Amino acid sequence: MRRFSVLALLLCGTAHASDADDLAVALKKARQWTARGQVEVSVFFPPRTLPTRTAAALPAVPFRPALLARNFTVTRSEGEAVAGRPSLRFDLIPKQGAAARWSLWIDRVWNVPLAFEERMPGGTLARRAAFVKVNGALSRVSGQALPPSTGLSAALKTALPGLRLPAGFTPVAARARAAAQEEAQGGTEITLSDGVNVLALIVAPRNVRPAVGVASVRVAGAGGVRFVWLVGNLPDAALKSALQGVRQVDESGLGTFTAAADSNR
Repeated sequence: MRRFSVLALLLCGTAHASDADDLAVALKKARQWTARGQVEVSVFFPPRTLPTRTAAALPAVPFRPALLARNFTVTRSEGEAVAGRPSLRFDLIPKQGAAARWSLWIDRVWNVPLAFEERMPGGTLARRAAFVKVNGALSRVSGQALPPSTGLSAALKTALPGLRLPAGFTPVAARARAAAQEEAQGGTEITLSDGVNVLALIVAPRNVRPAVGVASVRVAGAGGVRFVWLVGNLPDAALKSALQGVRQVDESGLGTFTAAADSNR
């Protein structure tokens, strides 16, 4: 009997889902189902004249549960009601580096997000979105599968020798930039993700305007001078450190990963 009790305890411990597992289930469901109603969205980084707007649903955030579980400590607690609906709160704290931390409020019944907020490493609010009114039922969404990134990391190392990715970030997608885009003039854009936060790594023939959350370096390319930008919600020191060892670029190996650019986007 004692042996059976010990075995039962072991099995129960093995079967118990972690807070990160519970959040992953909710985020996967949110790819197919979403709450709709009235959402108040406030964005404070990058700074803008009118930071708050309204929307019918939460803005899309490209969560990647496997990367999230690897790079963040996830803690669940009782959350306050959002638009009158009870919720669970999940706090996401980076295990390393200086990435932003997040909180999500998940509906206790529907198991989909009702609100989220992103905070700078120092605690300053970067953006928040939350329902103030919710419709009585979930709506189906046409979720798009995240593009595969197998081999992209190796290709990026070859294309940009000396690049030191910020802690936790890995390349997950690439696309060609349309020459019609403002300040773009063509080039290549690599999306870096730690599971929640996203950085844009851009190779272009022109430099970018100085701004908060932007670092750039001039390098040698196959067709002449190129500029490499790194853009996102990280301290300036972390962005500059990632690029300080880059001296040259060869984009040819990234061609198989780049999706065609949409000039109307």
